[in-house]
Amino acid sequence: MVFNNTKVVQARLLFQKSTGSVVELFCLGPGDIYPDITTAMTQKGKVVWKCLAGGAKKWKEEPLTKRIKIDSGEIKLTARKLKKERDYFLVELSWNDLLNFSELLHIAGAVPLPPYINRTANEIDKERYQTIYAKYDGSVAAPTAGLHFTQRVFRKLEEKNIHRDFVTLHVGAGTFKPVKSETIREHEMHAEYIEVRKIFIETLLNHLQKNIVAVGTTSLRTIESLYWLGVKTIIYPNIVLSDLLLHQWEAYELNSANITPEQSLQSLLEWMNKNQTEILITKTQMIIAPGYNLKIANALITNFHQPQSTLLLLVAALVHDDWKKIYDYALTNNFRFLSYGDGNLIWKR
Repeated sequence: MVFNNTKVVQARLLFQKSTGSVVELFCLGPGDIYPDITTAMTQKGKVVWKCLAGGAKKWKEEPLTKRIKIDSGEIKLTARKLKKERDYFLVELSWNDLLNFSELLHIAGAVPLPPYINRTANEIDKERYQTIYAKYDGSVAAPTAGLHFTQRVFRKLEEKNIHRDFVTLHVGAGTFKPVKSETIREHEMHAEYIEVRKIFIETLLNHLQKNIVAVGTTSLRTIESLYWLGVKTIIYPNIVLSDLLLHQWEAYELNSANITPEQSLQSLLEWMNKNQTEILITKTQMIIAPGYNLKIANALITNFHQPQSTLLLLVAALVHDDWKKIYDYALTNNFRFLSYGDGNLIWKR
């Protein structure tokens, strides 16, 4: 069983203006000047971040400021608008303290509950909206299939000799982005950072003849992305790290007719050895939709998703039209949907 050990950061920052109006910044992810999320999260004093802005019309050109009381005094947090992009603002956040950005968010931010949970995040959400194995800061949404797993469940899995391992995919706000286009071809996925250790790829390689169950859609997208990254190292043996990433439709365009999962993962390991890296840190924009055939996993544990979402398309890719039977059953039996809802185990058809 493969779990995503990303950790949700308290990504919502509220700034009250002197007029009394409030501007909310939702910290989506680091600016492109940083090689990875970990580097960005450990910046001290200043960081550049991609943000959504609630109440953006109230935010002119002047900086926003927020003062946070702490035991040793007060932190002054300032937000300066650098640039307006199509889907977000590029914002410089600066503060007068030795805290790194991860620590600052923990003090100054709020839990980024999904928009369909129509209430303000409270203290219990800091623990509840986090898996018990969350380790690496970087997500703005929890890998919610993992919320079902407790230490008791882990002990039961061990008793049944079910191995577990971890990958990291930092979930972006694109997970909330509905499919509004007429066809899926026009929908744009957000690229998300993944971090995978060489020892995990070796473990995966040794388990290919057994059942591999992805816990959550993010875990599934990560391990399926590994196959295609391996394919790229076969097709382009001298590929450099900056090019070893996966665009939205590459999995449907790359010629992998004769490349087995074993060959792909082995090639990826050889590439990592050649480049003397123990951890692969890159981005995936991969979309899994009907017509895609799983290369690595053969089962998925996931929650019940909303219509017009890429997550429901992913489920349909696994079970084809049977997704309708599954969802009809869930609706008939009053199953709970979405982040704090029920989970299900589905096998690849």
